[in-house]
Amino acid sequence: MERIVIGMSGGVDSSVAALLLKEQGYDVVGVFMKNWEEKDENGTCTAADDWNDVQDVCDTIGIPCYSVNFAKEYYDRVFSYFLEEYRRGRTPNPDVLCNREIKFKAFLDYAMKLGAEHMATGHFVKKDVRDGHTVLLRGDDPNKDQSYFLYMLKERQLEKALFPVGHLTKQEIRAIAEKNGLVTSKKKDSTGVCFIGERNFRQFLQGFLPMQPGDMRTEDDVKVGEHIGLSYYTLGQRRGLGIGGSGDGRRWFVIDKDLKRNVLVVAQGEDSPRLYSRYTRADQLTWIADTPPAADGVPFRATAKFRYRQQDQSVTVVIRGDEMHIESDELQRAVTPGQSVVLYQGDVCLGGGIAEETSMHAFA
Repeated sequence: MERIVIGMSGGVDSSVAALLLKEQGYDVVGVFMKNWEEKDENGTCTAADDWNDVQDVCDTIGIPCYSVNFAKEYYDRVFSYFLEEYRRGRTPNPDVLCNREIKFKAFLDYAMKLGAEHMATGHFVKKDVRDGHTVLLRGDDPNKDQSYFLYMLKERQLEKALFPVGHLTKQEIRAIAEKNGLVTSKKKDSTGVCFIGERNFRQFLQGFLPMQPGDMRTEDDVKVGEHIGLSYYTLGQRRGLGIGGSGDGRRWFVIDKDLKRNVLVVAQGEDSPRLYSRYTRADQLTWIADTPPAADGVPFRATAKFRYRQQDQSVTVVIRGDEMHIESDELQRAVTPGQSVVLYQGDVCLGGGIAEETSMHAFA
């Protein structure tokens, strides 16, 4: 009987994924990954609650379960990068790196040591073999598709991975969980960053990055307030600026960060030209098939997501060495340095890169 080791988070998606694999006749082993040691602001280790749910679900399904601690690997491979990006005033996406470095590297290696033929997760994605290559596909539920977070994977990792719930909707998953008496059937979805959870993000970050207050200024360099540190803001942000009601009464938005002067640049109204761009330059490129979709300097058409849950944007892409230059058919709002730009052709996720710079004009 083929052994499958499944990563279980204590959520309903991975619970149902484990159940489906068991029903399909596999020898299923559940493994809970602990990636973070710290307790939340109430002194509670939320990982302990999740581990209890994993044990309960595995007992109900009738499969063994184990816990493995990847906290050191997580700090070294993911969190250190996360902090460095914030120090640079950028907005990283640690979940993307967590998938590449922890779930589909450290955990995959662990699964193979347990004698598994494959590893599995509760991600809302699918895979297929096309023209002899394993490709990553969007999940069938467009509201839950998580291919954006898996674009850094390689074909060899996909070959070893199974995604049992990629063809289901969230409603269907909860119905299956409830029907089978799984304790996670009504458990709220986690919306926090993978290692921070639901706690206050600003408070969390302050524990690692010292605050460096400075001026909030308009494009005309008029001071309108003070910020607590550039790391704590992102482009397009309008909440939490503390300057509402000033100026002409319209909402204020972050439109730029002046790192040299430690100035947060803000403007009123959503129509500020500084919030929009036509061109994006991205680096740190990674392709699921290992090879780029086109030769260096040869344009190709694709769709792109500049952030999770964004509707597909039609783009023309040119790869130039270690970079790609992306021209969007429509103006893009608040494309943020440090965030992932993920490319698709139809239902296939090609890969992507990290946004480095935006402009209204083509890059040289």
